[in-house]
Amino acid sequence: MRLRMFVLSLGLAAMPLRGEGPATAVKSTEATKTSRALDPASFDASAKPCDDFYQHAVGGWIKANPVPADKARWGAFEELADRNRLVLKSVVEEASAKTDWPKGSVRQKVGDFYAAGLDEAAIEKAGLKPLEPWLKKIEALKGTEELPSFLAVFHLSRLPSGFMLTVAQDQKNSTRYIPSMGQGGLGLPDRDYYLKDDAKSKEIREKYLAHVAKTLELAGDTPEAAKAEAESILAFETATAKTCRTRVELRDPVKNYNLRTLANLEKDAPGFDWKAYLGALGVSPAQEMNVRQPEFFKAFGERAPKTPLAVWKTYLRWHLLRSAAPYLPKRFEEEAFAFQGTVLNGVPQQEERWKRVVAATDGAIGEALGQEAQLADFFGVKEGVLVKSVEKDSAAEKGGIKAGDVVVKVGDSKVASTEEITKALRSLKSGKTTLNVVVVRNKKETTIAVTIEGQGSGLFRSVAAAVRV
Repeated sequence: MRLRMFVLSLGLAAMPLRGEGPATAVKSTEATKTSRALDPASFDASAKPCDDFYQHAVGGWIKANPVPADKARWGAFEELADRNRLVLKSVVEEASAKTDWPKGSVRQKVGDFYAAGLDEAAIEKAGLKPLEPWLKKIEALKGTEELPSFLAVFHLSRLPSGFMLTVAQDQKNSTRYIPSMGQGGLGLPDRDYYLKDDAKSKEIREKYLAHVAKTLELAGDTPEAAKAEAESILAFETATAKTCRTRVELRDPVKNYNLRTLANLEKDAPGFDWKAYLGALGVSPAQEMNVRQPEFFKAFGERAPKTPLAVWKTYLRWHLLRSAAPYLPKRFEEEAFAFQGTVLNGVPQQEERWKRVVAATDGAIGEALGQEAQLADFFGVKEGVLVKSVEKDSAAEKGGIKAGDVVVKVGDSKVASTEEITKALRSLKSGKTTLNVVVVRNKKETTIAVTIEGQGSGLFRSVAAAVRV
């Protein structure tokens, strides 16, 4: 059965703004391209370095590389991400082309997930059916005293609301991981979007109000009801924003490190059943946790039981729809992009669907996709040539070897998948081991021997480092 829901999370970190450093203009459709570390074409000789060094250093690159219509920014790392996505595309397309992979195998999971994301007809037909269990649970809430256990399950399902909870490394004791609780529950990026009075902030709030109302209307509410509900959501989130720290305050590592136990939390933030919430998550009462913004949780404890249940239900329903919108029928997806993509980020055009689904696959089952991507990138799924190894074949290094020319063997056994490679390597004894990469060219075989050491999962990483397509 094809997987139905998927989560969008590309997980790329530290992405630079366009022009943060000169980059060679490489089209994303090219698998590889030789480039110089310092390309004179990236410079702008018309700008004097003493007047505007930035323009002098990267002005040529900026002129030759306008920001694509589906991007908020563009730079060397975005180019790299596009190249990487093309590699992943070849992997998921191959995996999704077949439906008879062994059940539970990596290729079955990757293929089904990607195919589910591309199956727009099935998504349109399903409508809001995938959300029905959650919508029923929200509607079934009988009082605010049930919120703690409900929010615990909501948070476990990566559905943000009320506040945030993650598990993170203890900032003062790197040998352990602890729960980390922080302010959250907003539909706009941060508190300033709710509290600033400048014209742009007011405009964004008006558009946010209309966006919330439109989404609720798409979900079946009447225009009148949706408008009233959107106003109650904005009021609730504005009250929440007033209790949040500013961006500057959030940068203070000392101020945002506050170890607490359940007993401390119950004393500092009464009104909310923290024991029920943490218990539903399986957190021991004696467990220390970082309550990053204690004053936020004090205010939350006061407000949670006083907020009418009807407002809570509307708020939870909105955040469920907001989180799921990119994976729902087109009307929800387009409405979400119109606000999140265009209003907030200035992006006029949405990415092609295959790109969004590749990103979703990478975010949700990245470990599985990574295994297949390593197989593709290191063992010849695309044209290219390996080649850092202990013994190199000079003919192979010159290029021209195609995907079908490369065969990987562990000992005398041919291996055709990541699972087979890992299994075969783990079966070998520790110590130095030779992996044979056989290159078949013009019906003649050339073997490149790669020497690796160790055993277990480290072996595959050694092979990946030694053999590159």
